[in-house]
Amino acid sequence: MADKEEFLEFEGTVTELLPEGRYRVKLDNEHMVLAYTAGKMRRNKIKTLVGDRVTVEMTPYDLSKGRITFRHKTEGAAPRPGGQRPQFRRR
Repeated sequence: MADKEEFLEFEGTVTELLPEGRYRVKLDNEHMVLAYTAGKMRRNKIKTLVGDRVTVEMTPYDLSKGRITFRHKTEGAAPRPGGQRPQFRRR
């Protein structure tokens, strides 16, 4: 039985937000790719903005497109607006 298709993982920085949930990402090796958000990130409502560090998964057959699978937390970054949920007291 064949293994699941192997993907290449690269890290990079989001440089541009595009329509329909797509992003332009500049990888650490200076290569620019067009990427979209993975389904789990969309389902969990993980927002990605310009300047965020991300991990991009790509197939070896097309190195110009990829899928963002992880958004790295940046140290010392200001909290995002609306990121905190209000705390309610239980009675």
